[in-house]
Amino acid sequence: MLSPGDRDKAEVIQIGLKSILGAVLALGTVVAATVAYSATSPTALPARGTPPRTSSEASPSIDRSGPKHPSGARTPPPQPPAAPNTHLHPNPNPNPEGGYLLALPGYQFNFPRDHAAHPEFQTEWWYYTGHLAKGKRKFGFELTFFQVGIDPERKRSRSAWALHTLYFAHFTLTDENQRTFRFTEQISRPALGMAGARTDRYHVWVHDWSAQLLADDLTHRLRASAPEFAIELDLHPAKAPVVHGHDGVSQKSAGLGRASHYYSMTRLETSGTLTFQGEKLQVTGLSWMDHEFGSNQLTPVQKGWDWFSLQLDNGRELMLYVLRLQGGGIEPMSSGTVVQADGTWKHLPLAAFQIENQKSWKSSKSGAVYPAAWQVKVPEEGIDLQLTPTVADQELTTGKSTGITYWEGSVRVEGKDRNVPVAGVGYVELTGYTGPTPGI
Repeated sequence: MLSPGDRDKAEVIQIGLKSILGAVLALGTVVAATVAYSATSPTALPARGTPPRTSSEASPSIDRSGPKHPSGARTPPPQPPAAPNTHLHPNPNPNPEGGYLLALPGYQFNFPRDHAAHPEFQTEWWYYTGHLAKGKRKFGFELTFFQVGIDPERKRSRSAWALHTLYFAHFTLTDENQRTFRFTEQISRPALGMAGARTDRYHVWVHDWSAQLLADDLTHRLRASAPEFAIELDLHPAKAPVVHGHDGVSQKSAGLGRASHYYSMTRLETSGTLTFQGEKLQVTGLSWMDHEFGSNQLTPVQKGWDWFSLQLDNGRELMLYVLRLQGGGIEPMSSGTVVQADGTWKHLPLAAFQIENQKSWKSSKSGAVYPAAWQVKVPEEGIDLQLTPTVADQELTTGKSTGITYWEGSVRVEGKDRNVPVAGVGYVELTGYTGPTPGI
């Protein structure tokens, strides 16, 4: 007779783990071509949508209260108290194929409630990246949690082992001085509390890795450990959440529900401990948090994505993603957001920015060829930046969890913002360059 743990593993295999995680990865980020791409090229130029709006103009998509605050302030505007986790759309349309809600326009974000889990949507992830320092020693980290609904009907089962949801987590550390990269991963189900995500208050965990909101409703606490490295960090927001897209949705392609609800915490002042090679370091730094949820995957004509999160030393941030098409060219729904120093933001359609791949790097593990340096321009904002990976090899081969191979790593940022020299840090994610196509 199989033990509960053996039955757990067997059922995971039967449902096709790789395709499930493809759906997860498809939610948040975006792909790139191996050649230079630009919003000014014929294949990348979509019809310009409605004019970009500032965050104050886009206020129907997010419940914001309190006065605006300058960048770097330690206390964002007051947020409303937690409300019951009833996430209502104007016309809630369940996904006919799985019984999950689709991400539709008109979603009203409410914080801190929306930091918590949304199991009525099939896929959801909480994603943290950051840059840490101890004196001259510099590190990058990623900690990401994925929640994937398998079968909502199984939640009614009396069995603690009924497979209705899966949880995955990825944890990486980049040593920018020694130019090394380490990666580990976990997978579990909610049986016996091994993994889970609360709906009443933000707390997600897979075994002993976790992310949660502390009692002040502002500070995010991260914990994760591996044999060679571990973190315990507190992240305090210098700005309120930034909602991407229009009317509460980030559209990934044409069609009802081919979208997600997506927001970011773009400037999180970070402090805590990094344990590395047996040494416990008191570190400080700057982090970024993404949270995204929905119930649809990439279309068959989309292959992968390039996603960029950039934090400039003048207080501005930039998020961009481009979705690559199977036959070449860029998905017209690709977009981005520029966040001003005072916390206001503006949506960027594809025509508003240009990204050029300037170098490439070939993985000795997977054989994939990835872009390895970029020029990023947002002409109307006066932004012209050069991005360089801090370490060439930051490739994840997630054979123990998602089955997807992708590149995700820290980058240095230099350039000009409105003709003034600027520097910064960032993270880039590249998928669809080898192996299964995410989200199909």
